Amino acid sequence: MARIQKTALQSGINVITEEMPDVESCSIGIWVHTGSRNEDREVNGISHFIEHLLFKGTEKRSALDISREIESVGGILNAFTSREYTCFYVKVLKKDLPLAIDLLSDIFINSKFDENEMEREKLVVLQEIKMVEDTPDDLIHDLFAERFWKDHPLGWSILGPAATIKSIKRSNIINYYKDHYLTDRVFVTAAGGLKHKDIVKHLQPSIGKIKISKKKNSLKKPASAPGLQLFKKDLEQVHLCLGVPVTPQSHDDRYKTYLMNTILGGGMSSRLFQEIREKRGLAYSVYTYLNLCMDAGSLIAYAGTSKDSFAEVLELIMKEYAELHKNITEDELKNAKEQLKGGMLLGLETSENRMTKLARDEIYFKRVISVKEIVEGIDSVTMKEMRQLAKKLLAPERMTLVAMGKVTNKDLPKSLKFLN
Repeated sequence: MARIQKTALQSGINVITEEMPDVESCSIGIWVHTGSRNEDREVNGISHFIEHLLFKGTEKRSALDISREIESVGGILNAFTSREYTCFYVKVLKKDLPLAIDLLSDIFINSKFDENEMEREKLVVLQEIKMVEDTPDDLIHDLFAERFWKDHPLGWSILGPAATIKSIKRSNIINYYKDHYLTDRVFVTAAGGLKHKDIVKHLQPSIGKIKISKKKNSLKKPASAPGLQLFKKDLEQVHLCLGVPVTPQSHDDRYKTYLMNTILGGGMSSRLFQEIREKRGLAYSVYTYLNLCMDAGSLIAYAGTSKDSFAEVLELIMKEYAELHKNITEDELKNAKEQLKGGMLLGLETSENRMTKLARDEIYFKRVISVKEIVEGIDSVTMKEMRQLAKKLLAPERMTLVAMGKVTNKDLPKSLKFLN
């Protein structure tokens, strides 16, 4: 019997599971291929707000009942919203799976969106927005996305602006929920000590009977906006992001992009960490990361440093970007491959990560990408391919710089004056 199986429920909603016989836990998630990039400006933040509201009570459970019921078996019930999808998930011991499915299905299908609860939860979300605004090493990434994907929903805050959250009405919530959540964009993934047939059986009476509609997930294609934006703020550090556009999540070049990110700033042995932190002590936190979407992507370097070191840190990042295609070594590429494969395999030992991988495969590839295929994809990348891609992607004219702190244009290094 295959470890990974897929079945369409009576409603048409797909259920994808992976059986992990030696694992005591089970993780199951209801996924909606809708995120903040599907929103209009007038309701920016509504997907994240709906995520909160689904935990605020159903016809048969209060918010407290929901919390007590999952905690009474030591389980975890949570949710998250991204730019391209939303997930509501639960993790429990396998013996408690029927309870978990009943609870998860109930909050997804039968949430009341009570007016009073909604007004109280607005206050919670507004505090969450303030928390990000008071945390510069979080805020800088939102500011970067907004400048990088200029005038496109991919650059908007997932939380939304405070003014928008305050103005959202219950009718907005109900209409958006019907149009974006009760559609054929919904699917379920589960992994752990489970049986596929049991998951399908427990979901059929609830999720299997949802009346879903077919909605085209029409997305405006984004384009990056090279350039510069500085945010003057009274901070002890300068926080900066320097990024370039890269290929989308499902592109054939993705393994090369993963490796490029790993070599540049994907750990303590990476180039930026060694050059900026270890050799010069110019930053405590310095790294790169990838933001790969359906039809676009970005590779971003982040650092937090002093105003006096701002120009030097930028010069060092630029130097590594510029020289990667010329001086990458066979040992460096080999080590990056092993780091990627090892990190992936270690991560996939947990049921929640296996559940998430099934979902991301469904969203971005419409099929299961086996671990074997990923390993082979990483191993197949050649030195020549890495050099060619690095030269193409890390060109200065493709860069966007966003910085926040006590900095002005005068603090920029000469090599970046062209961004003005």
